[in-house]
Amino acid sequence: MSDLVHIELEPLGEKFALERGTPLQDVLFAHGVEFTCGGRARCKGCRVRVVRGALAITPEQEQLLTREELEAGWRLACCAKAEDDLTLELGQWEAAILADNSVFAFTPGEGLGVAVDLGTTTIVAQLLDLSNAHVLAVRSTLNLQARHGADVMSRVSFAIKGDGLLRLRNLVRQQIGRLIDELREAARASSQRIKTVTVVGNTVMHHLFCGIDVAPLSAYPFEPVRDGLETFRASELGWSIPGDPSVRFLPCLGGFVGSDILAGILATRLEESDALVGLVDLGTNGEIVIGNRERLLCASTAAGPAFEGARISMGMRAATGAISKVAVERGALNCHVLGNVPPRGICGSGLVDAVAAGLDLGLIQPSGRLRNGANGSLMLAGPVSITQTDIRELQLAKGAIAAGIRLLLARWGAAPKDLTRLYLAGAFGNYISRASARRIGLLRFPLEMVKPAGNTALLGAKLALFNQTEDQFAYAPLRAKAEHVSLNTDPHFQDVFVEEMTFPASL
Repeated sequence: MSDLVHIELEPLGEKFALERGTPLQDVLFAHGVEFTCGGRARCKGCRVRVVRGALAITPEQEQLLTREELEAGWRLACCAKAEDDLTLELGQWEAAILADNSVFAFTPGEGLGVAVDLGTTTIVAQLLDLSNAHVLAVRSTLNLQARHGADVMSRVSFAIKGDGLLRLRNLVRQQIGRLIDELREAARASSQRIKTVTVVGNTVMHHLFCGIDVAPLSAYPFEPVRDGLETFRASELGWSIPGDPSVRFLPCLGGFVGSDILAGILATRLEESDALVGLVDLGTNGEIVIGNRERLLCASTAAGPAFEGARISMGMRAATGAISKVAVERGALNCHVLGNVPPRGICGSGLVDAVAAGLDLGLIQPSGRLRNGANGSLMLAGPVSITQTDIRELQLAKGAIAAGIRLLLARWGAAPKDLTRLYLAGAFGNYISRASARRIGLLRFPLEMVKPAGNTALLGAKLALFNQTEDQFAYAPLRAKAEHVSLNTDPHFQDVFVEEMTFPASL
């Protein structure tokens, strides 16, 4: 018997060979299969359907998958090994990984620079000519650390066990090093000198890249012991780059508010504003900044993964087959499906739309209860529906964000009407319907006040390329303005959170 088995992936049309017995989790993540719980058989995010061949049904799969799903060939990739030739059906990854093409003021420099936005789910990097700020090449990819958990706390849990921190550190360093090699090759700049590399990310990504102990982030009071500017030479990270450029991971602002938010402040020029403005990054750990040139209040709140389609019964990322938009047309629900294929799930933007539409049609009550009972579901298109539990997950996510905004405004001594602009950062903020976000009470502001700002983390990282100082105090003035607010210790948070979980009766 051959030691190799052959795998074919549909609808990608990709074929490759593996050593017999290889865990599917080791190879399928890069092809769009999601391991939301880190491959611990606690969710159904890594479902694949066996078209030809066979995968054994394990006790974990019997517990998580219905009899109908098992009979239809669905299996959990995290519980399977490639023992025989297989043809598997899976959805192609199409999540929007935002690059940035903004024009900005700069002081010309020499050589090339690389800006990296190290996200929990995705990584995007750009190569710039520092003499004119032109982007020479762009590369983006999934963060391979996600094999060990989709959210930051799953990553922290993995990192504090055994050699988990070392494995996650090496994984992401090697991945970014490969991206930089690809950038140089794409721009035909293999012999040109890269002068500096700037990396931004949330606090957990900062620690994992830099090899800093994440144990303090795993328990109360969830405060890092070291969150400042970290500098390296490329060679220290195992990167072979001519000139051995400096690599800087920008400092965090406190708690789980990382340098991606510091970069967002730079990108939106929030710290230069006379008027009161805000910045919100909607995600599993939603980050919020409210302030102006005098003072910045920032906080993070555990919104949960509903905005990314996780922990939703038929949730998925923005991939082929995902319902991404829902609207009310002629008194009924009309769904848009990515890839123009039959629907197989729903992503975060579609979930927000679906609940907003359900409220408008009276199918969902302001309390969040479905009109047809707690055990019912709201059918959307094809086999896809949202359940009462799904609506509760969205309520938890939107309640946490809305409560955080309210509390930061209150601490400022301001009311919602005093906020002149609210920037939405990141991919989800760029694609979510502002009208739907307002309808469910996530963002209770006039639509014209809310502005999708794109990838502010990447833009801020590019701006930092033109500030070459490696001094630990390089961002001291901005950080001095920023006060980190720990919402989990705010005595009013729980009451406000409960209030914000309900949906507005009407606009």
